[in-house]
Amino acid sequence: MGKPTGFMEYERLERTYAPAADRVQHYNEFVIALDDGELRQQGARCMDCGIPFCHQGCPVNNIIPDWNDLVYQGNWQDALQVLHSTNNFPEFTGRICPAPCEAACTLNLDDNPVTIKTIECSIVDKGWEQGWIKPHIAEHKTGKRVAIVGSGPAGMACAQQLARAGHDVDLFEKNDRVGGLLRYGIPDFKMEKHIIDRRIAQMQTEGVTFHTGTDIGGNKPAKELLDEFDAVVLTGGSEHSRDLEVPGRDLDGVHFAMTFLPQQNKRNAGDTVDPSLAISATGKNVIVIGGGDTGSDCIGTSFRQGALSVTQLEILPQPPEKENKALTWPDWPNKMRTSSSQDEGAVRDWSVATRSVEGEDGKVTAINCIRLDWKQDESGQWQMEEIAGSEFQLKADLVLLAMGFVHPVHEGMLQELGVALDARGNVQADTGQYRTSLDKVFSAGDMRRGQSLVVWAIREGRQCARAVDEYLMGCSDLPR
Repeated sequence: MGKPTGFMEYERLERTYAPAADRVQHYNEFVIALDDGELRQQGARCMDCGIPFCHQGCPVNNIIPDWNDLVYQGNWQDALQVLHSTNNFPEFTGRICPAPCEAACTLNLDDNPVTIKTIECSIVDKGWEQGWIKPHIAEHKTGKRVAIVGSGPAGMACAQQLARAGHDVDLFEKNDRVGGLLRYGIPDFKMEKHIIDRRIAQMQTEGVTFHTGTDIGGNKPAKELLDEFDAVVLTGGSEHSRDLEVPGRDLDGVHFAMTFLPQQNKRNAGDTVDPSLAISATGKNVIVIGGGDTGSDCIGTSFRQGALSVTQLEILPQPPEKENKALTWPDWPNKMRTSSSQDEGAVRDWSVATRSVEGEDGKVTAINCIRLDWKQDESGQWQMEEIAGSEFQLKADLVLLAMGFVHPVHEGMLQELGVALDARGNVQADTGQYRTSLDKVFSAGDMRRGQSLVVWAIREGRQCARAVDEYLMGCSDLPR
């Protein structure tokens, strides 16, 4: 577990960013990595804490102390092997996971956790640079065929695990490229897409067959999968965006975030976006409604497109600058956080509700807002109340709705299959066997659990793969 006295000898050191004025000029990643010597010191900070709470904090249960120690010892190749034993795609989580493992780190009790996410990303990046990452081709084929619908991180993880178990895996994606929200939701400046492409190449060599432009329930009937395959896994996303139901919502210039963000990713990939459908923040006053990661991605993309100003509105109150560790640790705390995109010049405002959207000649020109007061009722539930006389207006040329996602799209595949849904509108399946209400049909990831993190998607994809393997073979050697 690193050097016994390392946490006392070495200060926490984190990756840095290129200056905001420079990085907003392009869509490439802008993180400045630590060198090997600095990383070994950071690995040395992992203390012999007895109970590694970072395991609990990490949804894929990464064996963090072990690979921290291996990095400290300079044994990078073994560190990579340990890292891959629990996580198929650490280069994804090392870039876009919020690192709940660091919140759970014992050293976070005094706000100096081990830089786990940085070390994780460095291990796998070195693995690719050194050519250590190779396809794992199954020694024996089972003769079983599995269809996976949705090529996001849950679908990719499930597909890779099942292919390594010897099954023939077909992965279906409705878009023109594989990756799901990793491809068309996460901006390139957070994760460049060649990082996905090299995993796709590895998986193809391992035996996964990718079918892009195939909309199950659209241009390919969903029931065909039941006839053609021994098992079907539903790993689509939670793509039904939460809408803003106020007067003026239908004005030109009010768009869902997930209509805006994919267009820029397509441009970066060399695709042409239909001019009649193109959304641009260039020279505009942009309002982003929603304070989460998707809203942050809209901010960074808007600045790179040349927005005149960007304002982000959040309906919830501003979080505290610092959490009460006695009440929150080792769980993920509600505290004030500023993303790299927000730090590029966005104005942020909290406890704000949008009452209406105004426009001229059918185009948005302003939004009308009111401030909120949040209070707990007798049962302890938080309730919001509008503050009389606090109305205000913001100039707006582009309004982006980033208020989260309600549930997966029901029209098409889910309605055709008739699969049972839970109370929130997600596909109903437990986390033991991941089985849906239909025989030989499974579900994992956001389609099952609702909008969540990439690390949860990978976890569910891996666990679902084991459940499918057990269903097909009677037992499984795949890790859970």
